[in-house]
Amino acid sequence: MKLSYIYILTNKANSTLCIGVTANLIKRIWEHKNKIVSGFTSRYNVNKLVYFEEFEDISLAIARERRLKEWPRQWKINLINQKNPSWVDLYYLALR
Repeated sequence: MKLSYIYILTNKANSTLCIGVTANLIKRIWEHKNKIVSGFTSRYNVNKLVYFEEFEDISLAIARERRLKEWPRQWKINLINQKNPSWVDLYYLALR
């Protein structure tokens, strides 16, 4: 069984949110942090992992990502605050 993930990234000021999906969370966030991924996240330094969910089926992860992208910003903030109220970078915790 291969796990998949949805994740929410933000910038240093916590002012920009970006939602993504991946089969390898550690690798994908490393790519964002090292600007391997060109585009929005590189341009706006959006590389702090503040939220993620794990799925056993990639199609469920993709469906969840699509739903979250439709949510109002405040709902996303509330979701992050429920599990990570200090908005710490979870990447370093996930490495353990």
